[in-house]
Amino acid sequence: MPQVALLSIGELSRRTGLSVSAIRFYEQRGLVTAVRTSGNQRRFPRADIRRLSFALIAQQLGLSLAEIQAELATLPQGRAPNHQDWQAISRRIRSALQSRIDMLQRTRERLDGCIGCGCLSLAKCKLYNPGDRAARAGAGPRFLLGDRPQDFEGLEPTGRGSAGMPPRLTGPTQRRRSRHSRRDGSG
Repeated sequence: MPQVALLSIGELSRRTGLSVSAIRFYEQRGLVTAVRTSGNQRRFPRADIRRLSFALIAQQLGLSLAEIQAELATLPQGRAPNHQDWQAISRRIRSALQSRIDMLQRTRERLDGCIGCGCLSLAKCKLYNPGDRAARAGAGPRFLLGDRPQDFEGLEPTGRGSAGMPPRLTGPTQRRRSRHSRRDGSG
């Protein structure tokens, strides 16, 4: 079996553009694994250049550290990932990336309208959210999360309930909200 070329943490830092402390952080999280020399120095397989490069790109694409860890855990240890390995990751993350692209496009398309109205306040907006009706669907940028202004037509402006929070809607808008809820189940 051929011997795997190993890099010092400094060499890995120069090749990836990551700081040494960032590489140690990723090592602590299990994204890369160092072997130790007899002098207790870290050495990394050359394949870790690709693993760390994927982590950098994936972060820029909006993947969480947990998502990156899960994908890197599918790659083989001790050899550079091949074309099939990367294709498998690409297939798995494609829908998450498409969701992010869709949200960015919705944001781009609606940004001019919101800024163009001039009020800069969802509570006072007469164009998109008169009387802050969208607050009934919950917190956050409701229209970017999938609610539509017409979902709130004919509703009375929100009254502030206990603790200053608006009452919640039930029905289609609330049901649709569940697909946009946070992954941790809190919202």
